[in-house]
Amino acid sequence: MDKFARSKKWPYTALIVVIACIAWSAIFVRWTSMPGPASAFYRLLIPAIVLLPTWLLPGRRQKLSLRSYAIIAIGGFFFALDLAFYNTSILQTNAANATLLGNNTPIVVGLLTWLVFRRRPNASFWIGLALAVAGSLVIMGADLARHAKFGLGDAMALAAAACFAVYLLATEQVRAHTSTLEFLRIAILSSTIFMFAFTLILRVPLGIPDRRTFLALLGLGLVSQLGGYLALTYALGHLPATVTSVSLLSQGPLTAVLAALLLGEPLSVYQIAGGALVLLGVGLANRLGRPEEEANAGFGECESPETAS
Repeated sequence: MDKFARSKKWPYTALIVVIACIAWSAIFVRWTSMPGPASAFYRLLIPAIVLLPTWLLPGRRQKLSLRSYAIIAIGGFFFALDLAFYNTSILQTNAANATLLGNNTPIVVGLLTWLVFRRRPNASFWIGLALAVAGSLVIMGADLARHAKFGLGDAMALAAAACFAVYLLATEQVRAHTSTLEFLRIAILSSTIFMFAFTLILRVPLGIPDRRTFLALLGLGLVSQLGGYLALTYALGHLPATVTSVSLLSQGPLTAVLAALLLGEPLSVYQIAGGALVLLGVGLANRLGRPEEEANAGFGECESPETAS
């Protein structure tokens, strides 16, 4: 195993964990009996409470700049918006389609990376992205054909995708200077505060109506959020947001399978074909992009040994 393969082994393993954990998000949201912003608030509050005692762990505390705190706060704001839009979209459209539309962030990530940060993604990224997006469009097109119009749930899922793209880019910027746990504590806390403010502004009730909702919220908070985003934060310390965002598209096919088994949403031929294209695109974007990442250390390697964790 060469040096490049060894350096990417754990980050790519972390991505697999991310996909497995976050793919359950739509299932957990459907199992709740409350508005989308309310379930999103508990998704953030639960891991925030779990992480609170880690502030007391012994060890040297990292000193972050004001700029770093500002970037984390901006990321937290957009992540709160992402969850509010995404959880609401799941309740108004097909779970698999909401996941695919809500995770089509590579389009925004690639464009922002190019236009704002002046880092043009390599050709292999765009090839993989084209296939992944084509697969998403196949699935979305079949749903739109049945409903005859582009629904509010679809629009909210796309808004979630745009907000999540900003979160990914903000995370990539700050993770070069912070450890995984340090970043996650601050990011989740800021997102929780923003989400609570959203529920107050929208006057969303936060009462938990039944036991099933409570258990589903625990799943959202501990599995989808804490487990998934702990792994995602680690991965973003070693991989560019462009590659990471394309990989996250593979949540769609996995969520579609879970929705068929647990929610009674049968898989169609279009979903199977589209899911295959998504997975092919993810594989190409990651496999073909590796040599150029290695050559471009400033783009592919964004964490120093001192902050790696």
